[in-house]
Amino acid sequence: MSVEGTWNLSIATPLGTMNAVVELRRHNGVLTGTAHGAGEEVPLHDVALDGDRLTWKQAVTKPLRLNLAFDVTVDGDTLRGTSRAGRLPASKVTGERRA
Repeated sequence: MSVEGTWNLSIATPLGTMNAVVELRRHNGVLTGTAHGAGEEVPLHDVALDGDRLTWKQAVTKPLRLNLAFDVTVDGDTLRGTSRAGRLPASKVTGERRA
């Protein structure tokens, strides 16, 4: 399964819906990525694909300083799952790959 490409994400947080763009690339066989949102660009860490399950971690500073852990299931050009910040409740994540 290929997850490379640019994804438009929508994250339903307690502060309201946040939109982000995630770019995933494979470099020397390793999945890497960058997230853009809330006026900042951050690298993705520990990006892993296991079957249709995609996980990664990222740190953000806006609107709050948080370490986020994403756990989503990819189905073709859509994804669904959760984002978790520490002990806070999980936020629902949906996304679509850009054409």
